[in-house]
Amino acid sequence: MDILVCVKRVPATGGKITLTPDERGIDTRYASFTVSPHEECGVEEALRLVEKHGGTTTVLTLGPEVAADQLRDAMAMGAQRAVHLKTDGSEWDPGETARSIVEAISAQRAEGHNFDLLLLGNEAADTGDYQVGIRVAYGLGWPVVTGIKLLEIDQGVALCRREAAAGWEIFEIPLPAVITVKEGINLPRYPTVPGRLKAKKAPIETVTPKPNGNTLQMVRLKLPPAKAQKREILGQGPEAAPRLVEILLELGVVAP
Repeated sequence: MDILVCVKRVPATGGKITLTPDERGIDTRYASFTVSPHEECGVEEALRLVEKHGGTTTVLTLGPEVAADQLRDAMAMGAQRAVHLKTDGSEWDPGETARSIVEAISAQRAEGHNFDLLLLGNEAADTGDYQVGIRVAYGLGWPVVTGIKLLEIDQGVALCRREAAAGWEIFEIPLPAVITVKEGINLPRYPTVPGRLKAKKAPIETVTPKPNGNTLQMVRLKLPPAKAQKREILGQGPEAAPRLVEILLELGVVAP
């Protein structure tokens, strides 16, 4: 079984986001980056399936030169191959991203890499578009299921489970197929030191896709408004103690 996992370089969750002065990009001078969490689970799921059924795991990303770091992170986990669709660092919309991935898969097929399964994160942690997996499936003409929390493969059929309000939705789809997974489907493994050393020297196939110009145009980015915080000064020194006790009693932290 040959599995392709698409990953994306995103700012680390919980980090403070600062925009560039023109508000058209993220100031990366003080930011750290990682693989989008849903997609990290996608890599782990691919590795588990290959360990069970045999085959190879390939990771692919579209992004600037430094996005190779995230490919090497996935290879340190155990992925055997990596493909980098290298861009100039500008943001690509879901349509252009999906088109480039479809073209890359077609090129890989021409080289003898016939993928049985394509895994993506349900949505990227930064843009939250929810679109790329569905657009890629449409471009390939493959069936697609999104938001999966359990995945099993048996005799060329994928059994997929998705959480629903009243329990689970269960799908059976033939391979090849596109499946988007959600965080929680598994617990991703930590890369080992030997794995990191091996990944550091591993070759990465590089392709430079060209946008066709038929894309959305960014006007500017906008940070969400800061959450208001309320503070109450209880007093100075010992005189603040009675009010502090009252608050602790109100919160139920201490018993009367």
